[in-house]
Amino acid sequence: MTLISTDFLIIGGGIIGLSTARILKKTYPEAKIIVLEKEAECGLHASGRNSGVLHAGFYYTQDSLKAKFTRLGNQLLTSYCDEKKIPLNKCGKLVVANDESELPALDELLKRGRANGVILHKITEKEAREIEPRVRTYQYALFSPTTSSVNPREVLQSITQDAKNEGIIIHNNTAYLKRKNKIILTTKNNYQAAYVVNAAGLYADIIAKDFHFSKNYRILPFKGLYLYSNEPHFSIKTHIYPVPNLKNPFLGVHFTITVDGKIKIGPTAIPAFWREQYHRFENFKFYEFIDIFIREMKLFLFSNFDFKKLAIDEIKKYSKSRLVQLAALQMNGIKKENFQTFGKPGMRAQLLDVKKGKLEMDFVIEGDQHSMHVLNAVSPAFTSSIPFAQYVCDQIKKHIG
Repeated sequence: MTLISTDFLIIGGGIIGLSTARILKKTYPEAKIIVLEKEAECGLHASGRNSGVLHAGFYYTQDSLKAKFTRLGNQLLTSYCDEKKIPLNKCGKLVVANDESELPALDELLKRGRANGVILHKITEKEAREIEPRVRTYQYALFSPTTSSVNPREVLQSITQDAKNEGIIIHNNTAYLKRKNKIILTTKNNYQAAYVVNAAGLYADIIAKDFHFSKNYRILPFKGLYLYSNEPHFSIKTHIYPVPNLKNPFLGVHFTITVDGKIKIGPTAIPAFWREQYHRFENFKFYEFIDIFIREMKLFLFSNFDFKKLAIDEIKKYSKSRLVQLAALQMNGIKKENFQTFGKPGMRAQLLDVKKGKLEMDFVIEGDQHSMHVLNAVSPAFTSSIPFAQYVCDQIKKHIG
């Protein structure tokens, strides 16, 4: 195979990989930067399959990277879409409570939002119904006016073209195989890089191990499904979310309005048995199945976040009736017959601390003077992508100058 030399080699052409490549190009204008993407196009996995929601940043504790990057990321990505004429649905979001037991967590979200500098309003039931007449909440709700939605594929296509225009080289259909004697072997060429950035999503932990990182971490995949409504477009006015369980990184079943006004409920967070288990036995890898199955069974028996209950609750959401039942707690007039079609599934590359038996709540990167590894870039990484990528580049600069 041909040996290609480069200054920076980015593994993974999702939104984090592409955004990191672009910022590195601005930081080191003369550098040669190559992005490896195993698919025919960039962003066909997590980046292109996410909900498209631009989050405001009030879910996260003030000391977290997610809190630092989400509010700014929302502003920057909103400005980018406006500049590029990429359609946005600036519909806002209501967070609603089912009963009195959820009010303390709702208050905690308000507290976090204010600590993070996020615009967030505590409103009455009456005010919530003025925003969305069909909404259901107990006593009060929170309204986030800066939450919006976008088509993630359009964003990825635009960022990909920007990267190419800026002189970044993208090698599609080129999958990482292994690292051997400091050479990166792929399905097409071999690469010699002064610096490697691993932004490989579902496979980030495996690649990191080849560089002696991710010693305490493994990716645990969770399947996300959305169920679409056949109601007319823009039948509801805003996203509607429940109060989440703040002990885990999932936000619960909610209503999302797409950029073109379609209504969908979800997502699920169903434990998957291999990393790209989108449909039945698609992309099945036996060694992944064994490794992940054993890990999940250990968590089923021993975990500090009750994986057993989480897994059982989420598996039930394969049932359309169950999803509709949960969604109906947040809004009136929800009928099962209006929700019959699942959308394209996504896969959450959730990082697990195997020593502590816990899911990582925040972004996680590890690196040194030779490589940097983005190990946990789950939601809201799409929203946070620009400042998150800047953070990755800042860490690289500390190592190489």
